[in-house]
Amino acid sequence: MSTKTTWVIDPAHSQIGFKVKHMMFTSISGNFTQFDGAAETESDNFDDAKFSFKAITDSITTGNKDRDNHLLSPDFFDAATFPEISFTSTGFSNVFEGEFKLTGDLTLHGISKPVELNTEFVGLAKDPWGNTKAGLSITGKFNRKDWGLNWNSPLETGGVLVGEEIKLNFELQFIKQEGISNY
Repeated sequence: MSTKTTWVIDPAHSQIGFKVKHMMFTSISGNFTQFDGAAETESDNFDDAKFSFKAITDSITTGNKDRDNHLLSPDFFDAATFPEISFTSTGFSNVFEGEFKLTGDLTLHGISKPVELNTEFVGLAKDPWGNTKAGLSITGKFNRKDWGLNWNSPLETGGVLVGEEIKLNFELQFIKQEGISNY
């Protein structure tokens, strides 16, 4: 019988960000402000971690209310029908010291597909209140059309208004749940 440790995301010290090309040459950044997630490990170095995560779709913000409302509409996320975005890991393998490949199923817009994310374990420390914290930086990319996010508008000069590739950038701080064991 093995003892597993649960870690939960500290939302006050974490960011779930993304970028997408606008008009083929600049990137628009955004993030989700409501999210939660957990990791389950057998060691504090996260070598064997299993992750789960969800974001509330209508917590998206890009700094422009009209754009945010369009992203929440049926043209993109259709937040009324699909209120959550989720991820469940299927693998976490060490590539190099502190660098990992995180694989799992991303469910977005009612479609689940596998994704691979680059993950850096950036540290472990105690905060001033005695909590053990772990930091992870996660990056990756995917084609939004693979999840049915197809809306676009052609440009007079050629190309399209919104890029297909979504770049992810997560900065996550986890809090170790002392004394909690699932097994």
